[in-house]
Amino acid sequence: MIIFNATIHTLDQNNTVIENGFIAFDEKIQAIGKVDTPEYTKAVSQNQDSLQFDAKGKVILPGFVDAHTHVGVWGNAEGVEGDDGNETTDPCTPHLRALDMVNPTDYCFSEALKAGVTTVMCGPGSANPIGGQFIAMKTAGSSRIDNRIIKSPAAMKFAFGENPKMVYRERGETPNTRMATAALIREQLFKAVRYLEAIQKSEEDPDCEPPEYDIKCEALLPVLRKEIPVHAHAHRADDIFSAIRIAEEFDLKLTILHGTESGEITDELKMLDVPFILGPVICDRSKPELSGHTIDTAGMLFKNGIRFAIATDHPVVPIQYLPLSTGLTIRAGLPTENALRKITIEAAEICGLDDRVGSLELGKDADIIVFDREQAFYDVLAVPEKTFINGKEFET
Repeated sequence: MIIFNATIHTLDQNNTVIENGFIAFDEKIQAIGKVDTPEYTKAVSQNQDSLQFDAKGKVILPGFVDAHTHVGVWGNAEGVEGDDGNETTDPCTPHLRALDMVNPTDYCFSEALKAGVTTVMCGPGSANPIGGQFIAMKTAGSSRIDNRIIKSPAAMKFAFGENPKMVYRERGETPNTRMATAALIREQLFKAVRYLEAIQKSEEDPDCEPPEYDIKCEALLPVLRKEIPVHAHAHRADDIFSAIRIAEEFDLKLTILHGTESGEITDELKMLDVPFILGPVICDRSKPELSGHTIDTAGMLFKNGIRFAIATDHPVVPIQYLPLSTGLTIRAGLPTENALRKITIEAAEICGLDDRVGSLELGKDADIIVFDREQAFYDVLAVPEKTFINGKEFET
């Protein structure tokens, strides 16, 4: 496929915009540049049997990345039957896999596609101190979820603050306090550290038996090896610092989810290299730890040089409102030229997916959106005219 005569926002490192541009692709992006150049002539000659589409000045963007969702987990209009987001019979469940809970036929995937969202991070909710493994996946494609995966596991979910203590207080079980939540996380991490040490010792010394298989510790090995990050649910400033404290103790890669009060502690945060996934942007102050919620937070983090992405936390905010959420952060102070990066390349970088998605560059997945106007990524009237995932066009 070749799309030509388009304004292409590549979202590469230099934020390159190509006027009167073309992009050639199959499952991956094969060529990109200006029309009426040798590169374009070569692309046309190499793809003589491919479809060609004259964009007539329309705008091409990379597919949007929603960095934190539970799409396909709390089933659309299914009630308790579709509620697969929290296993509240055990506060520490690192061995649970989002791969086993997502329903890829959920209608909300279609709504994501209509908004230009082509990649999502998806995983368990925040009832448990350790909730389980996140996956990164495409929003359309095979009806078998395994065939839509970009990375699994992609992150490990931790949760601090109000949610775990309220869930288990109602059950009369630990944790009832923030102290107990942190203690349970530490306890499980210490077990996993000992488990890893025993594995390493058995590999170095043939006389040492490997440890008895422990599925929880096994699930935490990619975390301890820093192969995947911890995605830590934390709203209040003290909960943010609790997550940072534990990550420092165990030398873990950390990303903070939500970060409601992060704008109030930027002086401390800018001394640390901890990225944030902000969201939901559109929500009420429905519980005490959300009392500091404001749409100004994105602008405050930007001004202080703190890395972040914007997310919906679907179904808390329906996934099709990711562009609207971005627009509200612009209204509150986030520069327009930077906002698009928060739902494309910077979201992909924070989630460890930027080798495949988030920008339009050679060799990356052909996740492409065609819009009829500039700033379509936050215009509520804009609808994608064409959407491609892995080079395949999907109806929107």
